[in-house]
Amino acid sequence: MMSGLYDRLAMYSRGDYYPMHMPGHKRNKALLSMINPYEIDITEIPGFDNLQEPQGILLELSNRISTLYKAEKSYPLINGSTGGILAGISAATNRGDSVLVGRNCHKSVYHGIALKELTPIYLYPEFSTEASINGGISPQKIEEMLITHNNIKAVIITSPTYEGIVSDIKSISKLVHSHGAVLIVDEAHGAHFGFDPRFPESAVTLGADIVIHSLHKTLPSFTQTAVIHCNNHKLCRRLEKYLATYQTSSPSYVMMAGIDKCIGLLEDKGKDLFDDYYCRLEEFHQAVNQLNNLKIITNEIVGSNNILKLDPSKITVLTKGVLFKGQPLNGHQLGEILLDKYHIIVEMVARDYLLGMTSIADTKEGLERFANGLIKLDKELTTDLISDRNKSINIIKTFQPYQVMTPYNAMELETEMVDLQSCQGRISADIITLYPPGIPLIVPGERIDQEFIDYIECSIKEGLTVTGLLGNNRLIEVINLQNIDY
Repeated sequence: MMSGLYDRLAMYSRGDYYPMHMPGHKRNKALLSMINPYEIDITEIPGFDNLQEPQGILLELSNRISTLYKAEKSYPLINGSTGGILAGISAATNRGDSVLVGRNCHKSVYHGIALKELTPIYLYPEFSTEASINGGISPQKIEEMLITHNNIKAVIITSPTYEGIVSDIKSISKLVHSHGAVLIVDEAHGAHFGFDPRFPESAVTLGADIVIHSLHKTLPSFTQTAVIHCNNHKLCRRLEKYLATYQTSSPSYVMMAGIDKCIGLLEDKGKDLFDDYYCRLEEFHQAVNQLNNLKIITNEIVGSNNILKLDPSKITVLTKGVLFKGQPLNGHQLGEILLDKYHIIVEMVARDYLLGMTSIADTKEGLERFANGLIKLDKELTTDLISDRNKSINIIKTFQPYQVMTPYNAMELETEMVDLQSCQGRISADIITLYPPGIPLIVPGERIDQEFIDYIECSIKEGLTVTGLLGNNRLIEVINLQNIDY
């Protein structure tokens, strides 16, 4: 029989590759074990409740989650934060409403906007040229937008970002509520917030109305497991209805058991686990202090570009201005070297950096291996601070496409496929992202310009993964010109 996915996964599991990536359980059997999943894969039989109308053990699980996170109400999710984001947006808005959206939101936010036929008004985060990443969302800019657009019903932002950048949620929450709007925070990468004072406080306790957490990203839980919290009693019942809409009616009891195990671990051993975890992170950073060429983003960037805090669980390694064998080194190449030479697999690679994700399940040996790999490799590198590549401005900072129509309207029109080099001036009919993290560069209804084309070409050339293109990354779906007048 031909080897398939299962066989490949089984073979991979027997290898020595260390995961500097999600899921947060890090395959750490010593921390969190489970019996054969087939033995607990059931349906809604007597005594095991119903996720869509919980009254027994699953209601108890929801209550335990809300108690742990200090939320008014919480709900387990088995199709990731995506399902929570879709339900949260639907619960907080009516069809046709206007919403203020952080442009660095995940693509699921744009799907939610299209499903409710909402009109998005975009707010761009600050940009850190030093770190080549997006900074935080400005509370002042949010207030300006709320004053200019007085019909905004909800504000949707991402904090922390993929790289661990935290915005001032407390100030933003007060401003949003003062204008009668609802605040939705995609805190998918912050499920571990609020359990230790050395980590940022969660948006759940900072005034957000709806907060979404991906347990699987930064805590020991299965991929797809997540939770959503509601702190606005006027929205909770609507949220429950939309959760029933966007979640399967046949939820996996294996995944729900994974959520239960994760929550139980935090309830019983959370303090000790976070104490040990933070010590391991400190040891890692002490070890990589000797790097001469590669740089690790640290708290030095806090206070600039509306960065309130930096999540210490994220390890962002900068390659900007670094040379390997006399040639510029990008994040993709650094990731390949770590994979080939040290069997370390990172979460994400970008043009000027790569990202390693950690959790309470990371071992001392695993983090030491990552640190040692970086230290050894650093000795083979040099730095060229005056190269043209280092002086160039990351295009993400200024890339702001012109919105011709709403995402919903664009997705309803007839489309055609056009070569990437021939699409200047056309209207996108699809979401184009770099994945990970899945943040859209352009969404349906926006005009494609040469800046976008150049950025995509550069990303492909540097080995980054572009999603939304077809035909070996040469074709893009656009609105048929016969259907529009602009």
